[in-house]
Amino acid sequence: MPEVTHPAHKDGDILVNYEEKVFEDVKANPGEKALVTFHGVAHEGSIGLVNTLVATRLLRKGYETSILLYGPGVTMGFQKGFPTLGDEAFPGHLLVNKRLAQFMAEGGKIYACRFSTQALYGQTEKAFIPGIIPINPLDVLDINLIHGRAGAVVIHSWNL
Repeated sequence: MPEVTHPAHKDGDILVNYEEKVFEDVKANPGEKALVTFHGVAHEGSIGLVNTLVATRLLRKGYETSILLYGPGVTMGFQKGFPTLGDEAFPGHLLVNKRLAQFMAEGGKIYACRFSTQALYGQTEKAFIPGIIPINPLDVLDINLIHGRAGAVVIHSWNL
């Protein structure tokens, strides 16, 4: 086995050039919109967390940003906790809930499909984090069409 002569990395080391930005820092023009959709079960993969961060970044860039939770994505918007609502069972347990609440606190809107909520997951609208707006299942298509007409940035997330 060859000998490793490079010193081991330690906390504080920089492994990549994270300061170099290749593209311009795009900001929204007045009235521009963005929509981020979630069709995936909460805590199954990192996409829920990543796209809550993306939605918040779009909001901070000046886009009128909305999140759509539908299908299993509605589970991301349910209040959680253990042993009681709001209690973190382990560090990071409520991270997505906290990111969604922060997104709304900064002016973003979150919509959640009522059909998925009741028919698929047996929950009521009271299960949602306060501020999430329940919508008719027919609105799932219409919110996409409205954002398409507006030329919005649309990011769809699916995971199974």
